[in-house]
This record gives sequence, C-alpha cells and structure tokens, in this order.
Amino acid sequence: MSALHDLARQAGLQIEWEDAAGRPQRVADENLVRILTALGYPAQDDGELTESLRACRGDQQHRSFVSSRRNEAFALPQGCGTPGSAELDLDDGTVRSVRIAETAGGLQVPPIAEIGYHTLRGSDWQLRVAIAPERCLGIGDLAPGRRLWGPAVQIPSLRDRQERGFGDFGTLRETVRQFAETSSAGALAISPTHALFPADPGRYSPYAPSSRLFLNILFADPGLIAQPLPPASSDELIDWDQAIPARVEALRAAHAACGADVRAKVQAYRERMGEELERHAIFDALHAHFFAGGARGWQDWPVQYHDSGSEAVARFAAQHRDEVDFFLFAQWLAAESLDAAQGAAREGGMPVGLIADLAVGMDGGGSHAWSRPGDLLGGLSVGAPPDLLGPDGQDWGLTTFSPAALQRTGFEPFIATLRAALRHAGGIRIDHVLALNRLWVVPHGGSPADGAYLTYPLDDMLRILAIESHRANAVVIGEDLGTVPEGLRDRLEADHVLGMRVLWFERDDEGGYIPPERWQEQAVAMTGTHDLPSIAGWWQGRDIDWTWALGRSSPHANETEARAARGQERADLWEALVASGAAAGPQPDIDKPAPVIEAILRHVGSTPCELAIIPLEDIIGSVEQPNLPGTTDQHPNWRRRMPAATEDLLARTEVARRIADLGASRS
Repeated sequence: MSALHDLARQAGLQIEWEDAAGRPQRVADENLVRILTALGYPAQDDGELTESLRACRGDQQHRSFVSSRRNEAFALPQGCGTPGSAELDLDDGTVRSVRIAETAGGLQVPPIAEIGYHTLRGSDWQLRVAIAPERCLGIGDLAPGRRLWGPAVQIPSLRDRQERGFGDFGTLRETVRQFAETSSAGALAISPTHALFPADPGRYSPYAPSSRLFLNILFADPGLIAQPLPPASSDELIDWDQAIPARVEALRAAHAACGADVRAKVQAYRERMGEELERHAIFDALHAHFFAGGARGWQDWPVQYHDSGSEAVARFAAQHRDEVDFFLFAQWLAAESLDAAQGAAREGGMPVGLIADLAVGMDGGGSHAWSRPGDLLGGLSVGAPPDLLGPDGQDWGLTTFSPAALQRTGFEPFIATLRAALRHAGGIRIDHVLALNRLWVVPHGGSPADGAYLTYPLDDMLRILAIESHRANAVVIGEDLGTVPEGLRDRLEADHVLGMRVLWFERDDEGGYIPPERWQEQAVAMTGTHDLPSIAGWWQGRDIDWTWALGRSSPHANETEARAARGQERADLWEALVASGAAAGPQPDIDKPAPVIEAILRHVGSTPCELAIIPLEDIIGSVEQPNLPGTTDQHPNWRRRMPAATEDLLARTEVARRIADLGASRS
C-alpha cells in the first residue's frame, strides 16, 4: 500500500467503489491529492505525506465522543479513559459513579439505561456519551394499527384565497386545514424551510440554504400579527425578482408597525435562541449591505468582516442595530408562522402533521459557513457520481459537515441541525440520507468525475437520530435513492429510518414492476418526487420534450427512439396496474392520463408501507414537475404555482375522488 493510499484510507476516503451499474471504479491518485489537501492533509510529496499521516492518526486518537444503545455495555475510544471508578453526569443533572473495566478488547463501560447526552469523566479526562433508544419512532408509535398517507407540497407553489406573490407559512397553514378537514391525510410533507439570502432574489432554491439552523423569513406570515400582506401577482410562474423584494418590504412594514407586545415576544425569542440567532441576523444585515455592491457571499466582503467575532462585525452590528433587529423579528415571525401550520395539523387530528425536509448541505458563502466555518468541509463541494438520476454525475455546489469536525465537537452541529428541523414538525425527511454513511466530495475547480466518497460516522449519526426522533416525538424518513452502498438500507431499516420506495424504481431483476403487496412495510410509498416527472407528465412524455429541447443526456439515440421506448414503457406500466387490480380495461390514450393517475394512486396506496406520500402535483394531475435536476434557468425550477387555491383544488370532483380512493386504500 502506498503512503498516499494509506493516508486516504486513514482520512476516510474510499479509493475503490462501485457505480450504479455495479462496475468497479478507482479514484485517480491526483484526485486523492487534491481532496486530501482540502481536508487539511497535504500530500504533494513524501514529506507532506509523512506529516499528514502523523496528523491524521493523531486526530483520530483524540476523540471526545462515544455513542451506544441503552442498556448495552460499550468500549471507550482507543486512548481515552482509564480503568477504575469514573463519574457519569447525566443530562438531567443526576451524577453517579460507574466502574470502567479493563478487558482484552480495551476499556469497557457498563450499560447505561438513561437516553440522552451525558458526560463521563475521570481525574484528567472527560468524554461526551450519547445513549440512544433501540430505534427511531415509527408511524406505528404515533398511529398504532394505521397506514397513513399525506400529500407532499412545495410551499411557494401553494395558493389560498388571498393572492400573494408566492405561498408562505400562512398559505401552508390554510393548506393543512383543508386537507385535515376534507381528507384522511395524517401527514403533510413540505419543501425545505431553511434560511436563504433575503437580499438576493436569485437565490430561491430551497436546497441551497444559507443556514439550516434558521428559517426562510420570506415565508413569515405578517397576518399573524394583524399586518396582512398586500395583494400580489397571480401569474402561473413566480417572478422571484419582483416577489422577494416586495415581500421583504412588506415584512419591514410589519416590523415597523408592531407594538410593544410583539417586541416583547421577539426579545424573549431572541434570548431563548441565543448567540447563534444574533450572528445569523448580523449575517443577513451584512449580506444585504454588501450585496448592493455585487458581493454574493461573505468571501466577497472586505476582509475585516470575514471573522464573525471581529471588532469590525461588532461595530457594524451596533451601527446597524435597527437592521439586525428587523432580521431577528423576521425569524421570530417565521417561527411563529410555521408553528401555527403544525398547530393546524395537530388540531385537525393529523398524527404526524408536517414532515420537514432537511437539505443535504448549505451554501459555502452563507451564514453557517461564515459564523461556524470549523463545522464544514473547505475546498470541497458535495454531489453524486454518475447514476440513474444523473448520468453525468452531479456537483451541487454546496458544503456540509466535516466528519472530523463532527467528532471533534461531539456532533453538536448535527444535533442542532436536527433540532432546528424538528422544532416545528412531526417528522423529518433527510435529503440524500446516504450521506450519513458516505458522501461524494468534489474538489473545487474539478468535475464530478474528479470526486471520491468520504466516509461519515454512520453508527454515531444513526444513534443521534434515534435520540432526537424520540425527543421530538417524530418519524424519520431517509431519501435513499441513487447509488446505495450494499447493506445500508438494511442498517437504516434496523434503525427505523423509513426509506423511500418510488413507483418508477420499484422493479425486479427483469425490470418488471414489483407488485404492491411485495413493497417493504417499513418505508414510504411514493408516486414520485419533486425531481421526477409527474404521472401525467410521464404518461404524455413531457420529460422527453424537455430532454430534447434542452439537449440533455438520454439513453436513446434520438427523440423518435425515446418516444417509441416510452410507448412500450406505458404498456408495461398499464399491464402492471391491471395485474395489481388498480386498473381495468384497455390502456388509456396518451392524452388521457386521468385514469392512469387514479390507478397509480390506488396501486401505491395499497402497498403495506407505513406511510404513502403523494406529490400534490399528482393528486391534481399537473403535467409539469417542480424541478428539473441539472438545470438552472433553462427550466422554471421552483417557480410553478398551483392552478388555484388549495380549497378550490380539493373541491374538484376528480381530486376529491382520488383523495377518497387514497383514504380507502390506506384504511
């Protein structure tokens, strides 16, 4: 083994891996050097390799965190602790003694029954200890004996009777009420609500946040404090360039008009949320200040503002106190507005209510990267190798947690991120849950093909998920699509992280559709996702239209061949729907997708999966999809609006029938 490969493995890089087709692949040495350098382990020559190997081994030997399951003995990390008596500080304030035993395998701690984050300490050492329950909560814990269903919605696309530039938490609250009143829905999955960049109307993708610790203030509902929004455009597509500045001005007006009672609530929220919230509000004020001069992220600011703890930043905050206070107010209002939406779900009898969506990473020029750079990967962005969803590979242009930093900080950033997502929800969907095990990282300036898999501490992260699931009384869903490592789905299932089983991908070895009765019980059944064609769009070939109009990659040589293949695929799908009893009679024409939609909803609804999630686009029969992966302005991503208010949509005869069928199939 070469020193370079030794260092790569020590740092958690996977030199060999298998692609989506099962073919073995190997990372080129020059790419290993680039990635290792970004991880803080220079490897250009023998001297750097020697020093980096020493540093890497030292980093791994100085662990301050260990996790286990309740009532299970566990070993201490190598080099940590001493045999004999130690003190255990439980997170409820209780203190007791434990006896650390020396065994052939190392130092062992006796079983701990109490779930939580505790501190184990000796005379000259201490260790954070996370004790987890056996698994995350499941649907059966929240709704015993029931198989639930719910819609998935893109918040900006929603409408109610008050026309606004885009849907927000107020529109979401009304949507929740409508589903609770007119259907048997037990959950409602939402698009990410993370903080974006309110000064930049071009940054509206929910999956490229500034911070996942705080909320998108553009979704705040001033109507909660008797400051209704002014009427806005009702166009089919959201005009973010106009809508975002208009919404910020409306929020500023609400802030200026709020009385002493609201200001007191904002102050209490500010004290409760602490210094992290203050720094985020300062970031938003700084970003707005420098964005006017063309600065996109904090790296473009004058250097004296790069350190969130600098005197220059403190002076700016003092001199722009009103601006910082506005962003604090907007965060409070957003939190209150989202709480109201989850409250409507609970009042309506939904056992789960909102299912939050946790994006896989964040913008390297955003609030988290500015205020807590030590948490994150530097010089690398995250993405995916070539697979079925992205034949050319993907570079998402985002950063995320460094596995070394997670170990160093006792996973505090990960815990805080989970709590932020679950603060206003009864469930969480983890985007690209494969990142709990490994994540494709791409060196800045390289292509996705120059990347490599970086290993993450899966055991620790799953145990933390179980702790937070129980603390929040929430279910956990993992988006496990793409190139899935062998055995990972079994691990996730053992921890009751519900996988996503999407109709289009539920195939047997011969390519046929798996009958619904054979779908996995401990999973979420879905007709599609925001990144896939809608049922109507697929049936009519709208995705093929986009592929050839934009010159995108296709497995087919030309458009004629693609459409001929789709014809056979339609026949195969209809045959599967008839075989499952979800459909009957001859195959519908290409321009008549309604019977196909209804058959697919019955087919997916009849699976034994604990939960079925159906995109609202499929419930109402939309042809277009919310997002086309790999595009920016070539396709109107995150701009499509529902054709009417949710109340009016649910009153449509065909929509009401589909919802009734879903309820019947899940009973």
